[in-house]
This record gives sequence, C-alpha cells and structure tokens, in this order.
Amino acid sequence: MFTLDGLDMYPKKITIAGGGTAGWMAASLLQHNWPNVHITLVESENIGTIGVGEGSTPYLKEFFKNLSIAEHEWMPKCNATYKSGIEFPNWSEKPGYESYFHPFFSHLDIETGELFFEKAKAQKQGVCSNAHPDYYFVNTQISQRCKAPKSENQQNLDIDYGYHFDAGLLANFLKERCLRLGLVNIIDDITGVELKANGDISALNTNKSGAINADFFIDCTGFKGLLIQQALNVKFNSFKDSLFNDSAVAIQTPKDSQSPIKTSTCSTALSSGWAWQIPLANRYGNGYVYSSEFINADQAEQELKEHLNISHLDDIQVKHLKMKVGRVEKHWYKNCLAVGLSQGFIEPLEATALMLVQFTVEEFIKAYSNDQDHIAQQKSFNDNVNHMIEGVRDYIVTHYKVNSKSNSPYWKKCREHATISNNLSALLKAWGDPELFEDELEKQQDILVYLRPSWYVILAGMGLFPEQSLKQNDSVTHHSQAQKHCLNIVNKLFPDHREYLSRL
Repeated sequence: MFTLDGLDMYPKKITIAGGGTAGWMAASLLQHNWPNVHITLVESENIGTIGVGEGSTPYLKEFFKNLSIAEHEWMPKCNATYKSGIEFPNWSEKPGYESYFHPFFSHLDIETGELFFEKAKAQKQGVCSNAHPDYYFVNTQISQRCKAPKSENQQNLDIDYGYHFDAGLLANFLKERCLRLGLVNIIDDITGVELKANGDISALNTNKSGAINADFFIDCTGFKGLLIQQALNVKFNSFKDSLFNDSAVAIQTPKDSQSPIKTSTCSTALSSGWAWQIPLANRYGNGYVYSSEFINADQAEQELKEHLNISHLDDIQVKHLKMKVGRVEKHWYKNCLAVGLSQGFIEPLEATALMLVQFTVEEFIKAYSNDQDHIAQQKSFNDNVNHMIEGVRDYIVTHYKVNSKSNSPYWKKCREHATISNNLSALLKAWGDPELFEDELEKQQDILVYLRPSWYVILAGMGLFPEQSLKQNDSVTHHSQAQKHCLNIVNKLFPDHREYLSRL
C-alpha cells in the first residue's frame, strides 16, 4: 500500500463487472495489493463464461507466488497438471521438421541451447547440422517422458513451467478465497451503465440490487465489453487481417486414470485451423480453433471428432464458440479498466490469455496513483499493454506465416495473405543471415515479448532452412550428445508426473 503525505494512492471503492477467471484474478490481485479498498464483484448467474482456457505460460507461477498460494492448495482442487511447453504436430511439411516442441526455458538449457543456436546458424548457411530444436532443451525431454518439472533432489532448483487446469474450478477457487478475505459478491444482471457529465462511469444498474456505484470500475464482461466498448465507446481494433480464425469448438474427453500424463499442450494443425489437447489430472480438454471462411461449425465438429477418434460416439457434449480477435485502443479509459476478453483476445495458440489478464492488472496497480494526472498515467499504461498484446500477436502470426502445408486453401491464405507488422517482417527477412538475425533480435530486444530462444525454436522447428540441408538432414542421427545431456538431467532430477501430482 502506497501513501503520499497521508493521501491514499488508490481508489476507495472498486466494482468489478463480471466474474470468470479474468474477474476473479483481477479481484485477487487488487485485494492483495490494495487491502483497504472496498471491492465488489457483480456477476450474473444467467451468463456463462467461456471456460475453455485451460493452459498458461510460466507467468502464472508468479501470480500464485505473489498471493502466497501454494501449489498443493490450488492444483488438486482444479485438477491441474504441470506444463513444460507446447507440441506442434503437422504445421510443416519440411522433411524431418513435420513437428516440433516449444519448451519453456531455464538455466539448465544454457549449454545445450547455445549449441542449438550454433547448429541453426550453420544449417541456415546450407550445412547439415541437426538443428531440430527437440534435442536441445530439458523441458522437451521432461514432457516426452511424462516427468514433473519439479526436482525432488534439489529443492531450490526452479525452472520455468506453466499449468493446465479446469478454468471453471480455478475461478471458483479464487472466488472462495476472495470472499473469505472480505470481497463483496453480488449475483445479479447488469441492465445499464450510468455516466457522469465528464464521461466517467458513476454506477452500474442491476436488475435486483439497484444502482451499484464506485470510484473505479473493472470491465470483465467478456467479448461484449459492456463498459469499455458499449458504454464508453472505446474503439476495437480487429486483427482479422493477420489472424483468420474466428471460431472454436470444444469437447471434453475422459482419460485412463492410470495412464501417464504428459506435461505439454498438443496443438495439431488440421484442415482449417488447429486442434488443442490439454491433459488434466482427470480428463482431456480438446478443441478446434478454425476460420469460418473455410469450414462451418458442423464440419469443424466432425473433423475434431474424427481427429479424436470419437466420431462414433453420440453422447459427447460439444461447445461452439465465436471469437472476436483484436484489442481495444485504450484498456484504461476514464475510470474504467478493461480486463480479459473485454480488452481483447488473441487466439489461444500459445495460451497467453491469463498472462495478459495478469499483466494488465499488475501494470495498472503500478501505474495508478491519485496524486498524478491520470491522462499521463493512462497513456503510458495503455502503450505498455498494447505493446505486450502486439508482441504476442506477432509471435502467433509467425506460426501461420511460415507454415509449409500444401493441402489446404486455408493454410495457403495464412502463408500468402496475412498482414504482418514491420517488426515481424524485419525478423523474418533477417532469419536467413545468422548475423543479421542476431542484430535484429538485439535491435528489437526492448519490444519483443518472445525472446531469442523462442524465435529460434519456431523458425528452426518449422524447418526454415535451405532445401539442400533438409535433404541431408534425413540421414543425420537425432540421438545427439545434447539430447543425451538433457536426458541425464531429467532422469537424475525429475520425478514421474502422475506420482508427483498424487503427493501434492
């Protein structure tokens, strides 16, 4: 809590419109950092949440750490598992590079990671160098061998990992915690938004509870953006010229209670988008993110069922979703902050949705103070959030832009007609030259969201090398010394994933 000459530097009363994971994450962070603020969260029992965002980046570790919530407190209650990275089958047709794994990185990868960078640089020059990223990183081997990224031999060893979880259960866990700490929860439907003469929000009108006023409002009302977009008329900038997917279909499937649990999301390219599979402790979360320009909802559902080999089953529950991909121009405007889907959405290919929720709220808490001009605060804050979102967008767009699939008009359009930013264009142009690429990475280091290892992994993992080096690579053994080194670390330090979860 910050004060200046006795003046509290935060709002006295905050009302959050909407629950779900975004709403309760925002409530948790605000309640923790501003314990003297009166916080109310209004949510409707008649409006469902999206509830299919079941993966995270390592950034979520810091969320729980900052709130002093131990893994054994929340993970079993949310059927959570560990996540070491994302597997991308079928995105490339380059020989030997039809699939790759994007791991989370740690200090254990320094030696083998540098070797990977050197191999990739050599292969870009046409030299066969075994530059597939799957053999150079510890988290890749952890996932492939169904290990937990938690060392029992070295308790102080901390490597990057994310989580898989039931999004609905996580929201409920955070809700119960917030209520125990004194947050006021109103179950009601918001029927309107009242504005002051200066354009600020004065109150939310509700069906049963009347007008709910506050000094500041958080918009967690999902894609409709009831406060930020509808009441305050903040412009929404679509990303449809670079990201073509606008729909999804989700299905939950059972899993064998004794089968190994991989610590990875699997994101498989299909005819008109990609399918995810997320292993929870009790089931799989599955879905298909696709473009309705190339396939309709019924066709997408059928293709997903065939992909999962469940097309013969009739009693599977299916959820269809429409996605609004893009962002608002201003996330903090007047006395309102948009969080979650109300502020924007980038499709879940790298599971960044909760990272953006967390980043937005944490940056707001750091930026807000009552003793300064809010216009200046808002400008800096909105610029930071927009840079983060656009950096994530650029990395997501890269997956589509560099694909080499030849059997689908969808993938051809992604490759040939996606609009890309100047920053991404500069990186892709520089990739072919080892020194230029390093120079470009250094030049953009202050604005990149994904750093050097991730850019090498995606571009090398997709097989963006000269054709002669790819043909030679067919005969190269993949049992490299680097892989053996990583395996030795994994076998020595990390336990079985399922067994470790059972002891949480």
